[in-house]
Parts: sequence; C-alpha cells; structure tokens
Amino acid sequence: KRAPVYDKNREEHYNLISALHKSLRGSDVDAALYWLARMLAGGEDPHYILRRLTRFASEDVGLADPQALPQALACWNAYDRIGSPEGELAVAQCAIYLATAPKSNAVYRGLAAAKRAARTTGSPMPPAHILNAPTQLMKDLGYGAGYAYDHDTADGFSGQNYFPDAMERQRFYQPIERGFEREIIKRLAWWEKLRRRGGSSP
Repeated sequence: KRAPVYDKNREEHYNLISALHKSLRGSDVDAALYWLARMLAGGEDPHYILRRLTRFASEDVGLADPQALPQALACWNAYDRIGSPEGELAVAQCAIYLATAPKSNAVYRGLAAAKRAARTTGSPMPPAHILNAPTQLMKDLGYGAGYAYDHDTADGFSGQNYFPDAMERQRFYQPIERGFEREIIKRLAWWEKLRRRGGSSP
C-alpha cells in the first residue's frame, strides 16, 4: 500500500494542520479524524498536534463549551502518560470533542480588542477607589476610598467603575448565542441592568 506523502518540515505539514484546524472549526468530525490520521501516519509529533488542539479549544470553542480546554489538557496529559501508539486514542478523543463542541471565537476577539485598546490608551492609572492603601500616605491620597465590597451587596454586584477615570467604559468580550455563552449573555445583561441603576443595595 502507498504510504501517505508527508514532510513535517515543509508545505505538507502546514497543509494538513490547516485542514485539521478548519475541519474542527467546521464541525466535521470525520474529516478531522481523517486529517489527524494522515498526520500521525506521516510521523507528526503528537505533542505538536495536541498543542494546536489546545489552542483551538480556547480560540475556536472558548466559553461556548467551558469543558473544551480541560478536555484538551486531560487528553494531552493522558498522551504524555501513555505515549504512542496507545496514547493516540487520547489525541483522537480530543479532536472528536472539539469538532463536536459548540463554537465561539468571542474569547479570541475579546482579547484582541482589549490589546488594541491597551496600545492606544497609554498608561492611565486605575481609579483610586480600587487601589490598595497599605500606607497612610496612600490613604491620604485617596487610595481605596469609597471602594464597595461586592460580596456585601444584595446581588454580589456593586456596579462601580473599574476602568481608568478618563476612559469610557468599553465592551471587549461579546459572547454569542451558542452553547454556554447563552448563559453568560444573561449574566452580562443582568449586571448591566444593575450598573445602570447604580448597583445593588448593601
């Protein structure tokens, strides 16, 4: 039988990992298994595949399924303990889980947006009320003054500002109506409602 053509140092290496990644993103579990098998048959290091799968768990699944990242890490740990060829089942399990998980890139987009803001806003100080004040001088400067301890409020949410005083509130993380992020959308909407009315009562 003809052996698969594969050179893990050249173009075929990148072609096949791209095919695997896009099959996972497209929720095609069978295509994902095929490209995974091609890579393993060609001698690809399973650790490289597991590293890419772990990144996929955050970048393309994220909080749509919060168990995706623990699953990827558990499969990586299982492979490290067992090794090839038996441990390749754990690699396949990871790929199957990710392919069949709900997808969201909201974590990836949120971090990218926050990084863009961080590059453009300079170095403003945090608002004084959320700064620790271990010395009298810091207390005299107003550090910690007026801080509301969220656990002491009725809803566990004070609604106070955590952005720099001169910076308008931003929305970086925008979850989508898919998987567990549906629940996160509800939480964010509730907190925004409380924020608009000045937080929950003590």
